[in-house]
Amino acid sequence: MPTTQPITAVGIKPAREGLVLILEDRTLIVPWEKCSAMLATASEKARMEAELSPGGYGIHWPLLDEDLSVHGLIKNSEK
Repeated sequence: MPTTQPITAVGIKPAREGLVLILEDRTLIVPWEKCSAMLATASEKARMEAELSPGGYGIHWPLLDEDLSVHGLIKNSEK
């Protein structure tokens, strides 16, 4: 059974319209509404305090205590 590599980000950039995910092969903007209900209603200041995990698998918002996976964000953005 072949294994697939997990999707990781090489960088992130919170922006007014959403979270910019910088992937190996492309850049994707995920609107805040498609990230999570908490991020959709959070202040801009809280949204801007995002931290990419060292392995690029997840993102943490310390002011909100919110953690999301890069893979999940990409799947949600495609809906």
